[in-house]
Amino acid sequence: MYVQGFIVPVPADKQDAYREVAEKFWPIAHDNGAIEHVEAWEADVADGKQTDFRRAVALEEGEKVVFSWVTWPDKATADASNEKMMSDPRMQEFGEDMPFDGKRMVFGGFEPILEEGRPGGGYVDGFIAPVANDKREAYREMAAKAASIFIEHGALRDLEAWGVDTPVGERTSFPRSVEAKDGESVVFSFVEWPDEATRNAGWEKVMADERMQPGAMDMPFDGKRMFWGGFTPIVERGR
Repeated sequence: MYVQGFIVPVPADKQDAYREVAEKFWPIAHDNGAIEHVEAWEADVADGKQTDFRRAVALEEGEKVVFSWVTWPDKATADASNEKMMSDPRMQEFGEDMPFDGKRMVFGGFEPILEEGRPGGGYVDGFIAPVANDKREAYREMAAKAASIFIEHGALRDLEAWGVDTPVGERTSFPRSVEAKDGESVVFSFVEWPDEATRNAGWEKVMADERMQPGAMDMPFDGKRMFWGGFTPIVERGR
């Protein structure tokens, strides 16, 4: 599987217009091999001390953050779909006036290194983290332990994906968003929950679980540059 991940700045009053664009996109992507498409609207996104979702897209006043992903069978299928979709006559229906600033949209391609549980749910915790390349396996092992705890306490799915195509943009990009250093890659991950209430109750249990306490688990990444937030899906296709 291959994951294309996105962080998008969208005017708060353009949610319906953004959803309509996403709904039109899915049949085109699906016809070219896409498996799943989720667009999740900002629900609980806090300002961080060093990095956060708002800074990732240089968010402007009156905008909200969208956390999104499209999954494919593999990278080859995703790459081949780009040219096919651009030549698809249905793409002409979108026009030039898109309900978001594409110049500040963050995008990249990721290879899953862990997936536990099943897709679905009404609430998403999204995470972006910088991880040293030589810590990939250590990160995967840590994530596997954490995933089992999340699912034990009510989560439906935990997916962790390693950046393999994360271009550095002039203004915004995944590497810039976590202030990635030489020898680091970006991890795009999310935990899905049935709903926000289950998530809040489950998160309390996760944080109180002795297996998640400081020192109980090695953290092979810089937590000060990792950022996360809560999102509510507004488009879910291919589930």
